[in-house]
Amino acid sequence: MRKKSALGRLGSSNLLLPIVSLILVMAVNIVFDIASGNNPFSFFMITLQNTTSNGVVLYGRIIDILNRGSEAAILAIGMTLVVSSSAGTDISVGSVMSLCASFCCMLLAGYGVSSTNDLAVPLFVGVLGGILMGVLCGCFNGTLVAVFQIQPMVATLILYSAARAIGLLLCNDLIVYVRNPSYAFFGGFLGPIPTPIVITAICVVVMTLVLRKTALGLYIQSVGINRRASRISGLNSTRIIFLTYALCGMFAGIAGIMNSSRITSADSNNIGLYLEMDAILAVALGGNSLGGGRFNLAGSIIGAYTIQAITTTLYALGVSTTQAPVFKAIIVILIVAIQSEPVKAYMKKRRAVRAA
Repeated sequence: MRKKSALGRLGSSNLLLPIVSLILVMAVNIVFDIASGNNPFSFFMITLQNTTSNGVVLYGRIIDILNRGSEAAILAIGMTLVVSSSAGTDISVGSVMSLCASFCCMLLAGYGVSSTNDLAVPLFVGVLGGILMGVLCGCFNGTLVAVFQIQPMVATLILYSAARAIGLLLCNDLIVYVRNPSYAFFGGFLGPIPTPIVITAICVVVMTLVLRKTALGLYIQSVGINRRASRISGLNSTRIIFLTYALCGMFAGIAGIMNSSRITSADSNNIGLYLEMDAILAVALGGNSLGGGRFNLAGSIIGAYTIQAITTTLYALGVSTTQAPVFKAIIVILIVAIQSEPVKAYMKKRRAVRAA
């Protein structure tokens, strides 16, 4: 058997789609910069700028994409696990983000307080409370999907509709402001590097180590491929699916606190708005099948940042925030079409012909 070349291995890899998408976005930026009379490689330039509030910080379009795309990347980690194990999506993560942020700010400010500079409880209590709220929401979704075997989209529709309203109730229908520098840190800077980038890197590294150093990743994929066969072979499929939803809720809690920290407040109506769609799209764009089974976490992360790069590029091209979702919808259609069975069969046939 002839050994595959590096290009051939990439062509059959799940990373092909996200890498090609990212390259296309970069190419569009290069063409746009040339047409605007700017440096063709402005997209890749990273500089140090001195700011009055944060000192010397990294600045550039890539840094902005990595920073602004952090929430979607964190959500994509949990969404990848959920999709792989249950062949369904958790459409509640955006609303859960809002609820976790509201609960965290309510704890830090005190119930009924709309604005404060002083913390009512230690910072770690509020942050831990917000993350635990996310885990609780994930456990609720996991119970419905794993134990009661409700279709994932239907099960998570409950919190998709209710979580924001619960967050508003916790905050007495107010936007709660926590104007404390310690809370602003999670959306600010760690030295010259934006803190959200550091937090996202930690989440990715920890989850990657867990999936590679333990059998969890293999169990999740096994359950996603065939839940009944996994159960017969001795795996507790109910517990594994439940765990993935709990992890998804935890990551939604982390993303919600990060998003809230950027604006030092809990705006229940806007935090995490439509981010569940970006997370799902990141998983699909990462080359993962939405039908469950094998997954590639690296592809989902690349997909999340590619989506943010697309959004940033659209804004640079003058596309308004109201028109941007139209272009995202077109991208979704293309991705679904590329991942369809007829297209996959055609590409497989073409590769077989070239290899002959």
